[in-house]
Amino acid sequence: MQGQSNQQAYDRGITIFSPDGRLYQVEYAREAVKRGTASVGLRTPDGVVLAANRQISSPLMERESVEKIHKADDHVGVASAGHVADARQLVDLARRRAQGEQLRYGQQIGVETLTRAVTDHIQEYTQTGGARPFGVALLVGGIDAGEPKLFETDPSGTDYEWKAAAIGGDRDTIQGYLEEHYREDLDVDGGIELAVSALSEPEDGVVNAEDVDVATITTEDESFHSVDTDHLESILAEIDETEEESDE
Repeated sequence: MQGQSNQQAYDRGITIFSPDGRLYQVEYAREAVKRGTASVGLRTPDGVVLAANRQISSPLMERESVEKIHKADDHVGVASAGHVADARQLVDLARRRAQGEQLRYGQQIGVETLTRAVTDHIQEYTQTGGARPFGVALLVGGIDAGEPKLFETDPSGTDYEWKAAAIGGDRDTIQGYLEEHYREDLDVDGGIELAVSALSEPEDGVVNAEDVDVATITTEDESFHSVDTDHLESILAEIDETEEESDE
């Protein structure tokens, strides 16, 4: 009984480490991320691709109201997995930081600098009493001095740089697919195809164009662009043809 009481004390206190060095509330926040729909990011020599599974819970819901990919600045995009409201707060923070950099120094903020500002804010919520961690993970992608960059943020406030990464539900399956098929010489269209194929891996078939949100930030113009449904449908048709040929 005493052991159970001690366990609950560590469970409730965000600022209290358990005897084995764990912060349970941070681990629960990671579980919240796993319950969210998946997002994928990957970088190519020509730019960064962000893709997210944008499933809706009812046919009566407006699909456009489900935001999974956000424009943080002209040269930076963010994909999320986990609590959407938490993601929105962090994206707003990133936007304010990016605008502040532009106003103060007259230049675009670096992707790594922006990511670190977000993770520093996240980390504060792992050591503040009366608060809870952010139940969301982010993929921050953009162009930094002409180079594509991709970072992941964790509910603990840690950031990682990736060539290709998945967050959210079925992460292990999707990440395994990326590790098997990712090539560093992919172009942006090839990156879109790989990202959509990776999101389709846990499904029975290829996802629908309406269920996927995709954006790119290219080195050519260093600008954030949403990929339209028509372009996605043509890519999905190519994936279908490829799978049919491989089955034969």
